[in-house]
Amino acid sequence: MAAYIDSTAPFSLDVYHVSEELGFILPEPLHELPPYYQPWMDIAQRVPELVLAHELRAHINKMPLLSIKFLQRHRELRLAHLALGVMTMGYVWQEGETNTVEMLPHTLAVPYWELSQRLGLPPILTHADAVLANWRKKDPEGPLDIENLELVVSIPGGESVRGFFIVTLMVERAAIPALRSIPKVINGVRCGDTKAVAKALEDISQSIDGMAESLRLMQAHVDPSVFYGIMRIFLSGWKDNPCMPNGLVYEGVQTEPMEYSGGSAAQSSLLHCFDELLGVKHEAKSAFLTCMRNYMLPGHKQLIGDISLQPSLRTFVQQQESEQLTVAFQECVTKLLALRSYHITVVTHFITIPAAKARQLRKQSRDEEAGMISKAPATLEERGTGGTGIMSFLKTVRNQTRDTLLPKTSKEMKHKS
Repeated sequence: MAAYIDSTAPFSLDVYHVSEELGFILPEPLHELPPYYQPWMDIAQRVPELVLAHELRAHINKMPLLSIKFLQRHRELRLAHLALGVMTMGYVWQEGETNTVEMLPHTLAVPYWELSQRLGLPPILTHADAVLANWRKKDPEGPLDIENLELVVSIPGGESVRGFFIVTLMVERAAIPALRSIPKVINGVRCGDTKAVAKALEDISQSIDGMAESLRLMQAHVDPSVFYGIMRIFLSGWKDNPCMPNGLVYEGVQTEPMEYSGGSAAQSSLLHCFDELLGVKHEAKSAFLTCMRNYMLPGHKQLIGDISLQPSLRTFVQQQESEQLTVAFQECVTKLLALRSYHITVVTHFITIPAAKARQLRKQSRDEEAGMISKAPATLEERGTGGTGIMSFLKTVRNQTRDTLLPKTSKEMKHKS
């Protein structure tokens, strides 16, 4: 992958469409499109209620075919992609896993495909849509915090949907100081400035701590039974999904079905950047992570690739005789390891435990008493929304992070675990 910038020039985030103030988050997303596109917004803003009434497919089937030529600004493209993405998930999964569709109608499929080509995103709801571009302040003058934020559009699941996407946005916000420190690490390594690198790594560690704190808000703002029984299917894709083994035909685009993974935390550019910076090596099972880079905006994907082209930080740390630098590096990897371990706890809470309950309820044939959790998609029990075998995948990624620790600490951590 070719770098955007001359390797002799200072490394900077400017050319990657990463905001100094908001990181990967889209600044001030729009919540209205030009009037021509009102037929899209009228449906997109009603997806949960239309799904509940089993009427979304009928509304989309009657939708006019609109041209995307009147969408000019980046934020217009992002809102349109978000709106069509939410409509697509609702259309496919309106009746749950038992009555999926084989074809997305051309009035939705054609503009969605064309928009995706312009943005460099796939034609499915992604993290870049549902989290990074799906927020607005209730009070425009108020803070960017969980109490002052609401979604532009939603999927079924009520307040838990808002909690899930906004908490994930708060994790992105917490990472902003770490993103700003990445060029300081790279430029410090290039010129051999151990103190600058150590200070930047200390700042990254603190920021990763903040990400974990934000992620802890998930348990207070998302109901596990709602996430598992309702929301999860609307975040699922049509790749590696037993419910849709043949993928989805995008009518008017091509006659052969296409396969795309559903939304996943692995589509966030944050951890990819940290992995490349710290030298975390993902092999075999984690090829899924590399695939998820195709679900990111091109500039963000390019940033990850360009970080990987820089001189090795881990080698630099090993070559220097600086206790401050060594401690800072080890602490940074340790914090990333802790974040990934906590992510496993979150997945246990929201997927593993509800899945076990659902299996037991089905076994006891008490569906009438089981409520929403027994109606959860049975074929997705062991999978994340991206299509992976979620727990084995997360544990593999965690272990590969642990292996990045410098040798002595790595052995100690393995012994402890």
